[in-house]
Amino acid sequence: MDNGTRHFVRKLKLATISILAALVFAPACIVHKRVETERLLTPLASANTSDLISAVNKLVMVKSIHGRVDIQFEDTSFATSGIAEKYRTVDGSIYLQRPGKIYLTIQAPVVASDIVQMTSDGEHFRIAILKGDEKYRRFVMGTNNADYAKLDMDGNSSPADKKGKDNSEAQTVNALSNLRPQHLTDALLLNPINADAAGTLYVQSEFFESEPDPSKTDSNKRVVRGYYFLDELVATADKSARLARRFWFDRVGGIRLARLQTFDEKGVLINDVTYGPVTKFGAEGNVLLPAKISLTRPHDQYKITISYQTPESLTLDHDYQPDAFVLVNKFNLPEVNLDEKKSSPPKN
Repeated sequence: MDNGTRHFVRKLKLATISILAALVFAPACIVHKRVETERLLTPLASANTSDLISAVNKLVMVKSIHGRVDIQFEDTSFATSGIAEKYRTVDGSIYLQRPGKIYLTIQAPVVASDIVQMTSDGEHFRIAILKGDEKYRRFVMGTNNADYAKLDMDGNSSPADKKGKDNSEAQTVNALSNLRPQHLTDALLLNPINADAAGTLYVQSEFFESEPDPSKTDSNKRVVRGYYFLDELVATADKSARLARRFWFDRVGGIRLARLQTFDEKGVLINDVTYGPVTKFGAEGNVLLPAKISLTRPHDQYKITISYQTPESLTLDHDYQPDAFVLVNKFNLPEVNLDEKKSSPPKN
């Protein structure tokens, strides 16, 4: 090895030793920088499956509810492109009675005139569309468990193509015409859990989700909230099971039902309901229920939020007659029977 090569090798060894020494002693001179991460909300309550079932069944003790509500409707037809059409909050009057009965009146703001009236007796629904041009006014009838195509009352369902006062009213009427009252009863009158039902199994699991920080609504800060899932599984003929309902329980500071998702026989999400904090209902205040409920129907492309205006003034557990939930066409509106339309043969 010549002198030049020896000199190069010696320099390479010295450089390697210097690098290794730097790595060994580097931690002593690194400047630590604090990085803000998403904070886990605490304390987290613990519960077993029986506790979760009990929490749900405490919300189904009321037999009927009557009172004034605020209603916010949102058309999510264009949610896939990041656009949602939100309508003005309107007043309403609601009657609810188990099993699955509802009479809902939706009123225009300021003038307090009815826009829509709708009922469901648990098997059939009726909707009277009272506002808008003559071509929008209809008396729609159908069966709760039937599958109907979405009505387009004016032949154009794109909010982007409708501008101005008249068209805004048309959008509202068109959107409300596709609201089904039985969807609201499923959200507002929870069906109880029968843990002893044959062929039904309940499975509990833990879940954590990143959410906007509720204490800092004017910032982008996020927190992590802990949940329990309670999955309702129904046995099928092929010895498997399908997910029927998924209950979400907020664990922060206690156990609270926060969300309920319902799935059809193919596993498709049909209802996604969120529940606000519980508050005292009725004059006696011995009933605790959520005062704000939001229902999203992903495939029907709408979201509706109902808030009880004064929960303490609600009438509870009154027994209403069955015919109170069967709307009569006293308005002499043109009638649309969706069952007849569905069974009619196509025209040649």
